[in-house]
Amino acid sequence: MILTRRSALSLFGAVAISACARGHDGAVLKVGSQRGGTKAMMEASGALEGAPFTIEWSEFPAAQPLLEALGAGAIDLGGVGDAPFLFAYQSGSPIRSVQATRYDTRNPATAILVPPASRLKTAADLRGKRVATGRGSVGHFLLLRAMDQAGLRQADLTTVFLPPGDAKGAFDSGAVDAWATWNPYVAQAMLHGGARVIADARDLSTNYGVIAANERSIADKKALIGDFLDRNNQAQRWASDNTDAYAAVLARETGLSLDVARHFGDRGLVVVPSDARLLTAMQTVIDTFQGSGALTATRPIAAAFDTSFDARLREPASRA
Repeated sequence: MILTRRSALSLFGAVAISACARGHDGAVLKVGSQRGGTKAMMEASGALEGAPFTIEWSEFPAAQPLLEALGAGAIDLGGVGDAPFLFAYQSGSPIRSVQATRYDTRNPATAILVPPASRLKTAADLRGKRVATGRGSVGHFLLLRAMDQAGLRQADLTTVFLPPGDAKGAFDSGAVDAWATWNPYVAQAMLHGGARVIADARDLSTNYGVIAANERSIADKKALIGDFLDRNNQAQRWASDNTDAYAAVLARETGLSLDVARHFGDRGLVVVPSDARLLTAMQTVIDTFQGSGALTATRPIAAAFDTSFDARLREPASRA
């Protein structure tokens, strides 16, 4: 399916324009945000105050539709997990990471869930079962890692690829036996549906995320993107240090209950350079998807990361 800028947004995201700052030249950054993601954090922290550009926010339910819009040029950049980013990049999308983040999650943030009355206790119990997740998502990656650890092969269970809303419906109705998903869906299912975790990302995943940008946007709006990344770094530090305040804004912005927002926001975030350590972790993601037959990787992994922005991690934050 070939997406235009307009069809990418109309199909996958509802656009919400926020005139949070306006430069004299009318500069605009089009930023994608997943539910409970970048937008709430940036606005809660006040990091956008005085920004020399207008942000047009586009909200998406998951990383895959955000990445579809990004690849089509409908948005300039957006935050996603490492697994969906690499899956999209290896599929040929014209995108690159401009900033990487490592998560220190104190609560299950990506997890394999089962209903409260389920007899399943561990990933090994998934043999012969049906598991919902999003193709190429962090949930998909966690499922593959859990299967490897449990000695399960692809033929040992049925993976049902669904977007989050449909996956929730299948999980709640019993059409699937388990659900490999991410926050805020994990928190909602645990806190309000009694779902149990049989495996989570704290021990099995790489726990990285990236700000991905369209290659044309990097070329045309590099100074604006650099300024945005400085502010995003500031917002992440604020969110890590002010969990309750972040949760309150997150709940208001997204309609999530406060306990779900608190579960989601209780995490440590640190911006990291695109160095050898990061690339080693990213190779693990690629190898996992390749080993399952889900992906054929032909693009050099190092080329997925634009390191020209890393200097901003070692210098005082500058404003474009």
